[in-house]
Amino acid sequence: MTKETHILERPPEGAAADWTIPQQWERYTAEEHATWDRLFARQAKLLPGRASQAYLRGLEALELSKSGIPDFEELSERLMKLTGWRVVAVPGLVPDDVFFDHMANRRFVAGNFIRRADQLDYIQEPDVFHDVFGHVPMLADPVFADYLEAYGRGGMRALDLGALKQLGRLYWYTVEFGLVREAGGLRIYGSGIVSSFGESLFALDDPSPNRIGFDMRRVMRTEYRIDDFQQNYFVIPSFEELLRQTVETDFAPLYEEILPLPDIPVAAILPGDAVITRGTQEYAKGRA
Repeated sequence: MTKETHILERPPEGAAADWTIPQQWERYTAEEHATWDRLFARQAKLLPGRASQAYLRGLEALELSKSGIPDFEELSERLMKLTGWRVVAVPGLVPDDVFFDHMANRRFVAGNFIRRADQLDYIQEPDVFHDVFGHVPMLADPVFADYLEAYGRGGMRALDLGALKQLGRLYWYTVEFGLVREAGGLRIYGSGIVSSFGESLFALDDPSPNRIGFDMRRVMRTEYRIDDFQQNYFVIPSFEELLRQTVETDFAPLYEEILPLPDIPVAAILPGDAVITRGTQEYAKGRA
């Protein structure tokens, strides 16, 4: 089922109007299932003590340790009982309005392809391991499940207000690369971290990146890297607080306030930042 590109402009033949497709679980090869198992085993060994308890609870509740790529129907049945979400297969990256509509209706879109065996450490496009292992365990947490639904509703409004870039940064620095204060320290919960062996170590242990207390306006102005480890991580105090700020914020005046302001460069520290760890930026300097 591996393909070379998964970025599409229109639903492919056989896809529904909402871009969903059958997962076709029976078509995965033994090699593809083995790739999942190899990735799972490596991350499952690494994450205890690093990942948030919400993520680890979800991993267990959804029985993702079962060998092989998960069957979305079985996975959705377990997830629906917990938080009312389900997982639907899509052929690749879908248009923004389609993505937001699915999320607002508690449908998580996931690619049905898996990376090649020679791409274990990095793949640019999200595959089934990133989407399911990275994202879905957090959907088993009721508070985070509510946050993602609220984000989906907000996404439709951001499209109308011309603020997609700003809202996308909120997703990037929370859902994809977020840290949370927990058990007296920092824990990872963002899917881009928990599904990556290298970044699971880098995000918590490396002295290079900045770790900054979460501020929504700050996050929405901050640029990010899509092709390397992050140089800024934003730390939420709790998932409850992230949800509270999201549902209580009137985003229209917030967008009006920040849209004229300049973007904040990657790795920048501002005078008002709640700096938890000021990074050395040695990693970034070595990659320049």
